[in-house]
Amino acid sequence: MSESKAYVRVDEHGVMRVADSRVMLDSVVAGFEQGYSPETIRQQYPALSLEDVYGAITYYLANRKEVDAYLERQAAVWQQWRSKSEEKPAPVVERLRALKKSRVSEAS
Repeated sequence: MSESKAYVRVDEHGVMRVADSRVMLDSVVAGFEQGYSPETIRQQYPALSLEDVYGAITYYLANRKEVDAYLERQAAVWQQWRSKSEEKPAPVVERLRALKKSRVSEAS
């Protein structure tokens, strides 16, 4: 009898990934929740097999409370990063904003 395949794993940063890929479970769940078929999701993520996509969706449906709690934590982390980057944007962002501002004022 063969060992069962893990369709979802947690990486060293606490991020849920699909199978052995770098694709986040968040991405597959988002596509599924938006009504995309597993075949369409597979096309969006070439690193995944169709089996991986179905496995991730099955995992999500079987562990909905756990995955929903994880997705809420992920949303909070992303919001913290957004707030942090808005408070102190990277130097390249500052340069791009200044360039855009100068072009807008030149066009006026």
